Amino acid sequence: MAARPPRPPEGGFLYGPVPSRRLGRSLGVDLVPFKTCSYDCVYCQLGRTTCRTLERSEYVPTTQVLDAIAAFRRSGAAADFIGIAGSGEPTLHAGIGDIIAGIRQRTRLPVAVLTNGSLLWDAEVRRELSRAHVVIPSLDAGGPRTFRRVNRPHPGLAFETVVEGLAAFAAGFRGEIWLEVMFVAGINTDLREVRRIARLADRIGPRRIQLNTVVRPPAERFARPVPREDLARLARCLGGRAECIADFRPDAETATPRSRAGERAILELLARRPCTVSGIADGLAIHPQEAVKRLDDLLRRGLVAVNERDGERYFGLKRIRTPRVRSGLPERSLP
Repeated sequence: MAARPPRPPEGGFLYGPVPSRRLGRSLGVDLVPFKTCSYDCVYCQLGRTTCRTLERSEYVPTTQVLDAIAAFRRSGAAADFIGIAGSGEPTLHAGIGDIIAGIRQRTRLPVAVLTNGSLLWDAEVRRELSRAHVVIPSLDAGGPRTFRRVNRPHPGLAFETVVEGLAAFAAGFRGEIWLEVMFVAGINTDLREVRRIARLADRIGPRRIQLNTVVRPPAERFARPVPREDLARLARCLGGRAECIADFRPDAETATPRSRAGERAILELLARRPCTVSGIADGLAIHPQEAVKRLDDLLRRGLVAVNERDGERYFGLKRIRTPRVRSGLPERSLP
């Protein structure tokens, strides 16, 4: 008997569009429950993996995801890309191929899949992802020891199997592959390790190699960022295709404990001033995707309102009549 699918991702299947460093205004598609993943990476901005698995399932209904995409297009909202990513490993969704094909039937927007690449050893997964325009897999290690230390994979995953899957997918993919390498200071930044990663990247042959580091509060306190100048040096070691994409903002570089901010914290912030998505994410030290998901839910419940000013969307507390105020926050707005 097939396992019963877990509950859908919190806040629905879609989030955004959100500003993306690589994809412009990206409409996010979230296909698995929060932190359902094949890895438990030490640097993850969303915290520790709560369901580490290799089991593929229709975690959310494929037809409902495609209905949501169709509704988005009917709304007239603008986006540059549709990004399949979200709060876990998207290739764990057994219907991802049908979802990509359905998106392409319903819209002309290019489709990007952000994946850790751990399931590309599976020919079926490779076939399903072949329908995307861009695939952005990760490779954070040059060998098994560092792989286990950085990515903390499911016990059923071997490093060489993952690399073979990446190479096999790249060999037959007609779209673009942008390989992301996440550097964690003192863990995978040794020159010998970087050279091993470079050799594997040559074997995979991506269009781009994108270097990132820990610029937002990670799952583990010991996961520290690589300084900007050192990241540039590592890019040179990886050759001409390599580029730094890390978002070095002052608040990100100095943040240490990961925020557990919930909707009450967002409401309290908005009670004091209207904010953009990035303003909320920065102010509460949470991931922008997490901020967008919570805002989408608050909008549906009528607790916040949105206004556009100078091309930016500002979210503010939606005030209902003249309710009593407690600690600066209208009581009826409190969840």
